[in-house]
Amino acid sequence: MENNNTNNQKVAANAFAQTFFHGTKADLHAGDFIETGVNSNYGQKKEAKYIYCTATLDAAVWGAELAEGDAPERIYLVEPTGSIEDDPNLTDKKFPGNPTMSYRSKHPFKVVGEVIRWQGHAPEQVKAMKDHLEKLKQQGIEAIED
Repeated sequence: MENNNTNNQKVAANAFAQTFFHGTKADLHAGDFIETGVNSNYGQKKEAKYIYCTATLDAAVWGAELAEGDAPERIYLVEPTGSIEDDPNLTDKKFPGNPTMSYRSKHPFKVVGEVIRWQGHAPEQVKAMKDHLEKLKQQGIEAIED
C-alpha cells in the first residue's frame, strides 16, 4: 500500500517495519549476525538453542543489564532473518499475551544499528532482579529451552 505525503512523494507502507532490540554486553557492529550455538549469558550458560529479541526498549535494557560480564551494556537494533516465536520464558501464566513483546528464534538476527542513548534501571531495581533470578536458580528453576 502506498500513500502520498505532503510533497507528493510516494512512501511504501513496508518502510515502517517492526523494530526489534537485543540487549547484551557483546561488542557488535552493523552487519554482524547474532546466532545460536554460543554460550548463553544466562542460566547454566549452556550452548544457546535460541537467540532472543524484543520489540520494547525496556525489555532490551533488562537484557543488557542482566547479561553476565564486565563489558559495557549495549542495545542493538536487529532484524530477524527467519521466523520468530513468543519467548515462553515471558509468556506463561504470569505474563499472558506477551506484554514485553519478547521473542526467540533459531535463525540469526542481523545487527542493523545500535541504540546509543538509553536510560537504565535504578541500581536497586537491577539488584532486586538479580537477587530474584538467583533465588529461582537456587530453586532449580531455569529458562525454558525446549
